Amino acid sequence: MTDNAVLEEPHFSTVAATVPRWLDRVPLYQRLSPAPSAADFAARFRALPIITKRDIREGFPQNFLTPGTELDQLLDGDLVELERTSGTSEEPTPLLLGRGWWNRQEEIALRLNPLVNRALTPTARRATIVSPVCSGDICYSGVPSLADRTVGNALYLNISRHPFFWTQASLDRMAQEIVDWDPTFLDIDPVYGVLLALYLEREGIRLRNLKFIISSYEHLSAAHKRVLQRVFHVPVLNLYGSTETGHLLMEDEAGRMLPSLPTAFLEIVRPDAAGIGDLVVTTLSNDFMPLIRYGIGDLARATTTPEGTTWFELHGRGRDAIVNQAGRRVTVTQLDQALAGWTEIVHYQLRQQAKSAFTLYYVPEASTPATRPPAETTARLAALYPGTAIEYRAADHIPCESSGKFRLCLPLEKA
Repeated sequence: MTDNAVLEEPHFSTVAATVPRWLDRVPLYQRLSPAPSAADFAARFRALPIITKRDIREGFPQNFLTPGTELDQLLDGDLVELERTSGTSEEPTPLLLGRGWWNRQEEIALRLNPLVNRALTPTARRATIVSPVCSGDICYSGVPSLADRTVGNALYLNISRHPFFWTQASLDRMAQEIVDWDPTFLDIDPVYGVLLALYLEREGIRLRNLKFIISSYEHLSAAHKRVLQRVFHVPVLNLYGSTETGHLLMEDEAGRMLPSLPTAFLEIVRPDAAGIGDLVVTTLSNDFMPLIRYGIGDLARATTTPEGTTWFELHGRGRDAIVNQAGRRVTVTQLDQALAGWTEIVHYQLRQQAKSAFTLYYVPEASTPATRPPAETTARLAALYPGTAIEYRAADHIPCESSGKFRLCLPLEKA
């Protein structure tokens, strides 16, 4: 999908009705935006530069505060929350979010899936298993109690960002808490969710009323999904977004990632021959920090059906893609698709050691001997990375980033 094709979509009318006031009043865009002219809005929009986290950080929060607005007044009036990104891809970025905005936009995205929409009743309970974070709802400081980690209908289970090193006592505690909580659904980072799932499977523990699992926070691999479906026997659904943009895409019953139209307008720019390009986001529902043509850092491909429905295929972070010896970019999703037939692993990480030398670290199923991947998998990897030597190493753990998140692919750092 090209820029022009995106701009012709009916949804762009919402952008045209919403964005001009931000271009004219928000200091960041007054500086970056071309001056209004006789050209139509689409031409002006197309001429806007793509902004980054650096643009958010520089001059924050004055770069977003419109004339006559003071941050202290917004905070005193309980109109906004000050948050920040996790810092996985670069230094943490401060954010200005409308009070209650996060929960509203999340619910809109979740309800794109009919199963989830039916299950999200006022009494639906959520159990969250992710890297510990500090947000408007919960802040981990020291060792929070069960009461500290219970916010409304949500229970936050984990208090450590190193799940491969959870102690027996921590696993026992989480298992007991999640059984007692009896959640309607799980909200998980896939690696954290998989490691708790394997423990529950070993102990023969079942969640009686679980309806579905929402996977977010980072890339859901085929290995992660396979384990979660085997242990919990419920649909595992992908929810995609970021702290700064809100939730952008939700998986439907057909496995398609559908856009949350009230939340944002999405573009695919600089697509390659396969149609995979950079995902660019214009947010539509956060008046306090609107992001216009924001490069979120991820790769995606868009498809529009004959009926006019546009859905997206996620391809992981751009910084995690590797250009192979043939000069073709290989995305995280393309790597994961090559590994999907290797059913004896629960997690992995491909590290590029040199231009033509990789090491694939993998965590095998506990009941499976540490072996090389099947021939079909090695053939697929050889086709993705021609002329490259790949070493396979079994591991009992794979380290996370300082943010607590995990990367499935580590290219050589650019000099």
